[in-house]
Amino acid sequence: MIAAAGLALSAGCAPQAAPVAAAPTTPAPPPPPPTYPWPLTGVETTDPVHRTALAVKIENSVESRPQSGLNGADMVWEEVVEGGITRFVAVYHSTLPPEIGPIRSVRPMDAAIAAPLRGLFAFSGGQRPFVDAVAGAGMQVVSHDGGAGGFYRSEDRYAPHNVYADPADFLAQADPAHSADPIEQFRMAGSADQPSVPAIGTPAVLVDLKLSGVSRPNWTWDAAQAAWLRAEGTTPASQADGQQLKATNVVVLRVDVVNTRYTDPAGNPVPETDMVGGGEALVATGGHTLPATWSKASEGDRVVLTNAQGAPILLAPGTTWVELVPRTTGAVTVR
Repeated sequence: MIAAAGLALSAGCAPQAAPVAAAPTTPAPPPPPPTYPWPLTGVETTDPVHRTALAVKIENSVESRPQSGLNGADMVWEEVVEGGITRFVAVYHSTLPPEIGPIRSVRPMDAAIAAPLRGLFAFSGGQRPFVDAVAGAGMQVVSHDGGAGGFYRSEDRYAPHNVYADPADFLAQADPAHSADPIEQFRMAGSADQPSVPAIGTPAVLVDLKLSGVSRPNWTWDAAQAAWLRAEGTTPASQADGQQLKATNVVVLRVDVVNTRYTDPAGNPVPETDMVGGGEALVATGGHTLPATWSKASEGDRVVLTNAQGAPILLAPGTTWVELVPRTTGAVTVR
């Protein structure tokens, strides 16, 4: 009996198994922040800034070089003006350089170039019909001669090549009707897309242009910078900080250029580029070029680029320069 009781006592006092600790859990990583493409470049950002687009008329005569702030533009349009020289319409949205200029006068084709932006257009001078055309196309006019703020004259240049501005000062003047973000101007490849030209285009290292007898810009592909670099003839084109002008995409539009009934102070006829209609085009991206067709249904519509099969062309995310090359007197050579 005693032995049995001892066995019972031993069984009742057996040690309990230690509880098994739960394996530590690793919290799931937070999802990446959403990204948004800048409408004019297609470059994605996690911190978008909502503001209107600013188009600015920038000079390109010999006396105006080197200019300030052109590499900060999302888009630049080059057009032929009096005497065969060219001027730029630089469009700022995703990036605002601290200084832009020299700023010069508006021209008759500027309304059709800038109208799809529905934003601000800044310039210094211009004949009244051209100024009215910009306003009539839905843009907010920011005119030096009209008394708008933000313009100043640089002491390093002589007039009329010395009008400059901080673009933020212009954007601060946007009225409620001109404060929204711009819409996409060209079709841009998104993160799930491949740009059209590198995929189906022909390898090229040089796009040589003749806009007039005195304007012969060219673009050379630089693989190290993944960009097209601009030159004026044989001279590299640089901005005031020494950086060579560059672009991710170069879009060449063959256009009709006709003289208007207006003249400049020297008596030269003021030419106008016909921006409504369409014609041949060439798109350069990623060290390749692709023949294309351009069309623009009305002044307020965007330019549409299509390939030989009629499919839309997707540009690479980045900056775009648009070269308006006269159809009959200009030339485009690709090497």
